[in-house]
Amino acid sequence: MRPAPTILHLDMDAFYASAEQAAKPSLRGKPVVVGGIGPRGVVATASYEARVFGVRSAMPTAQARRLCPNAAYLGPRFTLYRQVSEAVMELLHELSPLVEPLSLDEAFVDLEAGGVPAETAAVRAVGEKLRRDIRSATGLTGSVGLAGAKMLAKIASEAAKPNGLVVIEPGTERELLGPMTVRTLPGVGPATAETLRRAGIHTVAETAEAGEAELVRLLGKAHGAGLYAMALGRDDRPVVAERDAKSISVEDTFEVDLTDRTRVRTEVLRLADRCVQRLRAAGRSGRTVVIKVRNYDFSTLTRSETLRGPTDDPGVIREAAVRLLEAVDTTGGVRLLGVGVSGLADFTQEDLFAQLATEREAEELAKAAPEPGGGTGESGEPEERPRRWHPGLDVVHEEYGAGWVQGSGVGRVTVRFETPWSAPGRVRTFAVGDPALRPGEPLPLVGGGPEGTQSSEPAILPKSLSPTPPAPAEGSEPVSGEEMSSR
Repeated sequence: MRPAPTILHLDMDAFYASAEQAAKPSLRGKPVVVGGIGPRGVVATASYEARVFGVRSAMPTAQARRLCPNAAYLGPRFTLYRQVSEAVMELLHELSPLVEPLSLDEAFVDLEAGGVPAETAAVRAVGEKLRRDIRSATGLTGSVGLAGAKMLAKIASEAAKPNGLVVIEPGTERELLGPMTVRTLPGVGPATAETLRRAGIHTVAETAEAGEAELVRLLGKAHGAGLYAMALGRDDRPVVAERDAKSISVEDTFEVDLTDRTRVRTEVLRLADRCVQRLRAAGRSGRTVVIKVRNYDFSTLTRSETLRGPTDDPGVIREAAVRLLEAVDTTGGVRLLGVGVSGLADFTQEDLFAQLATEREAEELAKAAPEPGGGTGESGEPEERPRRWHPGLDVVHEEYGAGWVQGSGVGRVTVRFETPWSAPGRVRTFAVGDPALRPGEPLPLVGGGPEGTQSSEPAILPKSLSPTPPAPAEGSEPVSGEEMSSR
């Protein structure tokens, strides 16, 4: 344990939802839920306004809709979240070379390694400046915890939410932890908590009083001894700058159970390709291919195959995934599929057999491709699949500029035209196939208006806008078009 609170834990407040509120002026101060918007979706993040109604992360979206039917339900925009996360992590690296990211919105920082004096006043000043810098750079807020250990710093940041800072002075750990529920301690999930409850242990103080021997008897040597140390406030885990990924995987949950074997195979191949893309983006290769199948009754199984060497060859990984699928019975219906690669390495091992398989697959695809002139409409132009306009999606209209999808259905899509630095925008409705409407890119959350100030002008100027734009109509609420539910 350190004699000064020089370990900092930053946790952004309701990160995804707050980013959406910052990007969409009409949603500020209103309940926002980000996650899967289909009937089998799961809440990723809920704004504090939605949490008042009982909406929580990892809750089924259907349940969230019952609790808070008037919230805006949006699909995630990870491109935006990564951009904001990079800006936040850059600020953290200015404080210390030892930064341990836990996710896009959470990280530990070793301030001592950054040369910050081991004094409470000094580390508090650093934490307060960090919060101001994050707000200035991103427009969002984060909560900061400072303590002499990682566990305590994380507990402090949780106590600081939202938009606060809490310092735990060394020597006060047991007094602080004592009345807290045992679930506060890292590694205590529902099963461990139930085991302790049956033994009459409910709080951290009762965990410490039980003694190491009793906890080892209940939970086993490693878990029991570790839990006893944490109940006393002891945590000597260092801040680790590089956290090496053990695996890379992707998965999808389907709105309707898949029962067609051909469709299941197609989805596995698609997931394998996405997994390879992530693998290559990380500059890695892998030796073990894993598939995950969740059946209609929620039973979940995994199957794996270890290759002769690490690879990032899409043909090899696709072929292995399909082989693994052949050993799984999917006739009852599949609600989730996943493909992953583990045993990661930073090199690949050439496999001539894999190359032959890939070339053979390419030849088969070429044979199956439509003849020139095939698959076209009456005009001779290639037919395009209809776009799916998900709520929250960035769009650009040739006449009205930048906006986001508020809702869609019955052949129409409703767009609210506003930017992060504008007033709440107007709503207009278009046909889903309107050629003037196209997907856009996320806009910066701050600094987009003239000289970094707020502006009612769109970020992407519409073609019809003259050099001197007309004055905005009185009022900022929608005055034309049909407003549709964001659900």
